[in-house]
Amino acid sequence: MLSKIVFSTVLFISTFLFAQNSKTANTVLMGGKPVHTYAKLPAVNTQAPQFSLTGVDMKDQNLDAYKGKYLILNIFPSVDTGVCSASVRHFNEEAASLPNTVVLCISKDLPFAQKRFCGAEGIKNVVMLSDFRSDFGKTYGVELTDSAMKGLLSRAVVVIDPSGKIIYEEQVDDIGHEPNYEAAIKAVKM
Repeated sequence: MLSKIVFSTVLFISTFLFAQNSKTANTVLMGGKPVHTYAKLPAVNTQAPQFSLTGVDMKDQNLDAYKGKYLILNIFPSVDTGVCSASVRHFNEEAASLPNTVVLCISKDLPFAQKRFCGAEGIKNVVMLSDFRSDFGKTYGVELTDSAMKGLLSRAVVVIDPSGKIIYEEQVDDIGHEPNYEAAIKAVKM
């Protein structure tokens, strides 16, 4: 009898811990076909999860470095694709006119590729950061878990207020679509 109680208790605790640690995958489209991300984006009105990403100077940067500012996280698969580069260009133009706001453009691209792109395009108003050696994609739920792009980041935007709270998030429904720039900018201006 005691062994049944112990077994039942262990089973219950294991199930409870598994449920607590499980992330709910999210489905987005890529060329009209479903692909999955590691989890859903962190919810609006929650504290933004801490991160460490690599800058084009190969130095690590984290969320605390931007405390007291609005942050727009422009997250995408690779700067070497048309829609991704368009989002960097668009946010680069918008960022110049947003007070107390920093736009972080985040991908799995190596910092060397990000630096090359910014130099060639004259990008100066955004900060390029790489997730090539961190767990940002899993922490924010945007890492693709299947398809030919497995391991890259999905297209998403997260806006964080100066206190570190998420005030806007958008998981773009199709990786081939641009994000809703106006909604992200409006979240900063409210």
